[in-house]
Amino acid sequence: MMRDPQLYSYWPYINRSKITWKNGAKIAFWVAPNIEFYELDPPKNPFRTPWPRPNPDISGYSMRDYGNRVGHYRLMEVMDKYNVRGSVSLSVAMCQHHPEIIEACNQRNWEFFSHGIYNTRYCYGMDETQERAIIKDAIHTVKEATGQKVDGWLAPALTHTERTFDLIAEYGIKYTCDLFQDDQPQKINVQKGRLISMPYSLEVNDVICYNSYLMSPRHYGDILKRQFDQLYLEGQDSGTVMCIPLHAYLVGHPHRIKALEEALKYITSFDDVWVTTAREIADYYYEHYYE
Repeated sequence: MMRDPQLYSYWPYINRSKITWKNGAKIAFWVAPNIEFYELDPPKNPFRTPWPRPNPDISGYSMRDYGNRVGHYRLMEVMDKYNVRGSVSLSVAMCQHHPEIIEACNQRNWEFFSHGIYNTRYCYGMDETQERAIIKDAIHTVKEATGQKVDGWLAPALTHTERTFDLIAEYGIKYTCDLFQDDQPQKINVQKGRLISMPYSLEVNDVICYNSYLMSPRHYGDILKRQFDQLYLEGQDSGTVMCIPLHAYLVGHPHRIKALEEALKYITSFDDVWVTTAREIADYYYEHYYE
């Protein structure tokens, strides 16, 4: 049996020290568009196959390609309407494949954090040298394409290894989205440097809602509002974090975009909501609450 990696301490939700977000906000709200590239015929990984059907899985490939051709632009318009900046979970190869999308995000002052090189190349089975190589590649590629430093990490297709958290902290990355243990940031135990977990909910992730829970758009929009309502209420006692992870190949379809728009309109209509990015949440947390 694998040992417990002791990544974080047990931290009961009651009687914690109070967090108050910027300008007295009760809740820090951020949106994570996953801007990804899926290869039609990626290198084989012994632990996971990228497509459910034999190669070439044209249907699966083209369904995801819809996001890069149509969905992201539709999503940007909606987020612009409510002054919501994105924190982009980026397959960094997108900087070469579709630089037009990267430029559109950069012009909007969106943040970029790493989601690996491709979402079809998994970390499972990588040795340390290989894993260091993709971290360095991500940092270099994003810097060159956008001028930004990579401050966050979400492993490609959530395929981290036992050493991922130590390595990204060593390279100066501030937060990970690969842990789902809390509704507030939490210090992660690493060998060198500092790292926190950033709340990134799978429960309101559109992939889970649409593909696993088989929700209708109306139901999806409703759970976004209910997720916000509860976290906003609890934020009176200590500031919470809400993230909406998005994939434009799903939420960017014409019949689904309205549900997201209505949720953004609802959430941004409240006082005491800090509409921000993951990087800004991390910086604020490090400055005021890390120690």
